[in-house]
Amino acid sequence: MSDVLQLVEARLHTALGSPDARASVTFLGTDRIEVLRFVDGDVVRYATLGMSAQPMTDPTAALTDAVRGPRAELLISVRPGGADTDKLLRPLAVLAASPQVEGVVVAPGASLDVGEPLWPGAPFESVLVAESGGLVEDLELSAPMDPVRFLPLLPMTANEAAWKRVHGAGALEKRWLAHGTDLRDPQRRSVGLD
Repeated sequence: MSDVLQLVEARLHTALGSPDARASVTFLGTDRIEVLRFVDGDVVRYATLGMSAQPMTDPTAALTDAVRGPRAELLISVRPGGADTDKLLRPLAVLAASPQVEGVVVAPGASLDVGEPLWPGAPFESVLVAESGGLVEDLELSAPMDPVRFLPLLPMTANEAAWKRVHGAGALEKRWLAHGTDLRDPQRRSVGLD
């Protein structure tokens, strides 16, 4: 599956340029997950590399398929300054390892929680998984493999995460849009939820 990761890294370079930093994290019983950092003017983007090496499988499935199944990598974008967002590397790697560790299938509309601030002092402990295809186009692989989707992560405050559980991902995204919420602001406050 290293061929898949080489293709994924090439797609990231094409879409985001060359990374200015990278770190790798290995969890017991999992493949290595790398996190690449790309600086694009006033935005820093972090992308995982390694999550797509194996397809995600439904934990309730009787059989697992080593070839077929959804594949993804995670992306998060923040504005630099005012917060030590480079500490996001480990929580992002934890989220990328969740399909291997917990049998989670990461898909748009899902909430992922790390149980601690995404970086020191961050008002966010969870993220909303957004639709792929925007910043980095999906990567088609040879049949019968599913394409690799590059899923943006949108940081959520605890109040937003609770509101999303009741009203759904689409309603929260509409609320953010209606209020002009800067989802890249590492210190933003919760959107008005009244």
